[in-house]
Amino acid sequence: MTELETLQRAKMYIDKLANGVDPLTDQPVSDTDCINQVRISRCLFYVSDVLRKVIENGGVVGKQNKVKKIPFTISQEELKRFRFSDYPIPVSEITKRINELADLSTMTQFKYSSITKFLVQAGLLSQVQRFDGKTRKTPTASGIELGIMSEERNGAAGNYIVTLYNRAAQQFILDHMDAILEINAQKENPQPEPNC
Repeated sequence: MTELETLQRAKMYIDKLANGVDPLTDQPVSDTDCINQVRISRCLFYVSDVLRKVIENGGVVGKQNKVKKIPFTISQEELKRFRFSDYPIPVSEITKRINELADLSTMTQFKYSSITKFLVQAGLLSQVQRFDGKTRKTPTASGIELGIMSEERNGAAGNYIVTLYNRAAQQFILDHMDAILEINAQKENPQPEPNC
């Protein structure tokens, strides 16, 4: 019997005890038995849940050591599977759809800020100062011509502006993924500032 199987059997025994059942005979225990006391039963349910987490963790107690992930990459072949939207969508949805194409168990997630930074550098978005001092990105005339648009929406916190990308703008982003990935890699591996 493997360690994981032993843990699963122990959890099964604890579950039966917590429910007032003798795990060896599968018969209910007497109402006066100590395992039918509320505090003992709660304790057994707690231990059962701890065992469940250990089993889900592959038998390792505590958190597993995280494997260092490589920076996000994606091939042109993988990008061909991108699900285009015929309706304008926000950059967060574009990013989500790109991340769905990659193996994120081995690499970091692709960040939408890499797309918007590229679009600012390309002159398709500009940064505008809001009344509250924060900045937001809005499409330039070239961006609007490409298919980037702003739309006012109403949410729980009131009205807000969302920037949307039509199919042509989505294609433009995919066509320029090499340059966008360079920006993404810079953010993941920031260059040390020179000592002056």
